[in-house]
This record gives sequence, structure tokens and C-alpha cells, in this order.
Amino acid sequence: MSYQLYRNTTLGHTLQESLDELIQYGQITPQLACKVLLQFDKSINQTLATRVKSRLTFKAGKLNTYRFCDNVWTFMLNDVEFREVQEITKIDKVKIVACD
Repeated sequence: MSYQLYRNTTLGHTLQESLDELIQYGQITPQLACKVLLQFDKSINQTLATRVKSRLTFKAGKLNTYRFCDNVWTFMLNDVEFREVQEITKIDKVKIVACD
């Protein structure tokens, strides 16, 4: 199963806008656009699972809310510190969505 989470990224939005424009000008069918989006979902999930090697850790000052529904965890965190080797980044609010 390929999750559609990455359609909400800049890359995903740009792809959707481009496909909508192609449909509007009659260059592709809506069915083909749907197939392209499904392939995007599959490819980006597979690529991130197999090619990304970097690791980071994080520590939150507060777990604001959490939810588990349909094998998807959602966490809302406050005052989060991310660490990657020597680099540290602090963020006020973070939403993490984790899927099986």
C-alpha cells in the first residue's frame, strides 16, 4: 500500500497542478492523471524507504496530542529539538505522521 502523504509536499502540489493544467488543455485524460499520481505515491514511498540513509533524533518538551487510527500514528509536539550529528534545530510546533 502506498500512502498519499507526499502529495501535500511542494513536489506533490506541483505535480497535481501540472496534471490539472494538462487535463484542462486536453493533453491527457483524468484517468491518466490518476495513474500518474498513483505511480508518484508508489515511487516516493519506495525511494524514501530504500535510499534515504541519514538519521536524526528529536526530543520534545511536550507531547500535546497523539492519535492512532487505521495503523497511522499522529503526534502533535511542542518545543522540539532535532539533532543530526552536530547540527541542532529547535522548532515550536511539529506534527509527525507515522504509517506502517
